[in-house]
Amino acid sequence: MKDIKEKIQELSDQLNEHNRKYYVDSNPIISDYDFDMMMKELEALEKEYPQYKLPDSPTQRVGGFITSKFKQVKHEVPMISLANTYSQEEVVDFDTRLRKSIGDDFEYVCELKYDGLAISLIYEEGVLTTAITRGDGVVGDDVTANIKTINTIPLKLVGNYPKYLCVRGEIIMPHSSFIKLNVEKEEAGDQTFANPRNAASGTIKLQNSKEVAHRKLDFKLYSVTSDELTISNHYDSLKEARKWGFKISDFMAKCKSIDEVFDFIDYWDIHRKELDFDIDGIVVKINDFTLQEELGSTAKVPRWAIAYKFKAEAALTELLSVDYQVGRTGAITPVANLAPVQLAGTTVKRASLHNADIIEELDLHEHDFVYVEKGGEIIPKITGVELSKRKIDNKKIIFPEYCPACSAKLERNEGEAAHYCPNTKHCLPQIKGRIAHFTSRKAMNIANFGDETVSLLVDKNIIKDTADIYTLKYEDIFGLEREFHDEDNNFVRKISLKEKSTDNLIESIEESKKRAFYHVLFALGIRHIGETVSKKLTKYFKNIDNIINATFDDLIACDEIGEIIAGEIIEYFNDEDNIKLVDRLKSYGLTFSVDDLDSDNNFDDSKLKIDLKGKNVVVSGVFKNFSRDGIKDYLDSAGANVVSSISSKTDYVIAGENMGPAKLEKAKKLGVSILSENEIFE
Repeated sequence: MKDIKEKIQELSDQLNEHNRKYYVDSNPIISDYDFDMMMKELEALEKEYPQYKLPDSPTQRVGGFITSKFKQVKHEVPMISLANTYSQEEVVDFDTRLRKSIGDDFEYVCELKYDGLAISLIYEEGVLTTAITRGDGVVGDDVTANIKTINTIPLKLVGNYPKYLCVRGEIIMPHSSFIKLNVEKEEAGDQTFANPRNAASGTIKLQNSKEVAHRKLDFKLYSVTSDELTISNHYDSLKEARKWGFKISDFMAKCKSIDEVFDFIDYWDIHRKELDFDIDGIVVKINDFTLQEELGSTAKVPRWAIAYKFKAEAALTELLSVDYQVGRTGAITPVANLAPVQLAGTTVKRASLHNADIIEELDLHEHDFVYVEKGGEIIPKITGVELSKRKIDNKKIIFPEYCPACSAKLERNEGEAAHYCPNTKHCLPQIKGRIAHFTSRKAMNIANFGDETVSLLVDKNIIKDTADIYTLKYEDIFGLEREFHDEDNNFVRKISLKEKSTDNLIESIEESKKRAFYHVLFALGIRHIGETVSKKLTKYFKNIDNIINATFDDLIACDEIGEIIAGEIIEYFNDEDNIKLVDRLKSYGLTFSVDDLDSDNNFDDSKLKIDLKGKNVVVSGVFKNFSRDGIKDYLDSAGANVVSSISSKTDYVIAGENMGPAKLEKAKKLGVSILSENEIFE
């Protein structure tokens, strides 16, 4: 038993060290494959000998804890907020007050103000024991299991660390993780997040830590406190924290004068758009701990720090109306129609209101004048109402009780923000949405089967569901006239399906029968089942019958399948109509087993000269012999990590024609291996 215990300790120490070198130092010394093999060995040992599992075990990075309720924990030192200002004059006043109080012999530290979720981390004897959200500043939620999944938070410290340490910082979601998450939610028919901050906050409160791990959060440290610290200033305390295993921001500066502070502020007001995460301002702090203590705090804020917040570009415009869109899963999304207004270089006419809670929070009335910003410089959002322009007879906007399309009474699941139309079988937008999803590029990839074609075929009662697509004949389609509308739904033109278009559509329908099993499962449109989850399910269960017959426990045993997804799968296949639909699709020759078709491309493994397992690969450009999705599918099956953006961690770029010059230049600058289509399998 001693050998087992020592082996678990040894593997844990090695993996924690490799994790630090990869995520904190950006200097990995082993391959991803070797890391994964060590992790699997440790997982197996911990499963067999759970009594020897360590509190800082790196296996906690992958999550797996289910939390029914978060425990409330009191902060030993309250987490008070900083005084905020949007005015440079108020920053000058802050500087003037300090100089009157403590003289001129001090320096500031300027740091980025991260737009995320504040967290307090407690380390005892170098091991992370507790992670607490800010809460009300006095009491927060114990979210330790979720926090342990974040790779940039060390589970065990290294070096000469204090026995008891409190570290505070911000949990953020990088743009790359945010975009990926919203794509997955969109594909699964779920409501997307409005911005990375909401996504990070919502993620930390998830009850399944495995899902938290999947979302790839990050941690930005901004303070270190311990009675054992001998360091005299804030700047050096952060540098010391780097030695203990924390990833410290490179974007901070010591400033002697207020002019230097404004130079830092002005620089980041311009260059913040280049970051892979959101900041909403700059924090200015007195560096010296003794001076901080001398200045003290009010009941709400410290007197030795201030946060200068950047002004978001905003515009005032009239709210013309609110539409309520019905998605393929029945989710109702309110969309504000606005009088056109210029914002950040584009004309904005619409803004998503996301759900009923947002409408209520804004207290929206008909024809209000509203402030519109671009969240993260990307998504238009309404941030407020100009009440001075509201007319006395403007009626309050009330979220509908009934579906705008079929009049079914809307439902709202406990713990969810969205309302849903339960009339899945007869609500026309849901029917059309499911068919459009089924034919989409990442699903069955049926070309020329866009929204206009779907609407036309459904409205004319030519098809009623996805299986009917495979009954279409040439004479059903030829000569049909499709109407095209602009983004304001104004009629643009009418085009009839000619001989060539009809032939192409019939050919594309036939070709779709060759799509791999995971594409077909994704195409069914089961709620919460995106492309990634479809891959996990088909790889694990091998065929559709195994999925249909799987119990709840069978499903959650599959990687990344939690309680919610398992429930949705069981509910879907408990519906006899859905079973009949699958049977019909089977009869038309679609792939419902991984044995039927292992890949969408005819790649020959024997020619492969590069070990792709664990490698980070970017696919970019247009390819002659293979589809981009097909190449990604193959890379995935070969064990590679297909990533969207090039970084120092990228191993290969597979470059097709018309690859973006900026992306190509970045790959060359970083020394990433670039392969052409012809070189992939040489």
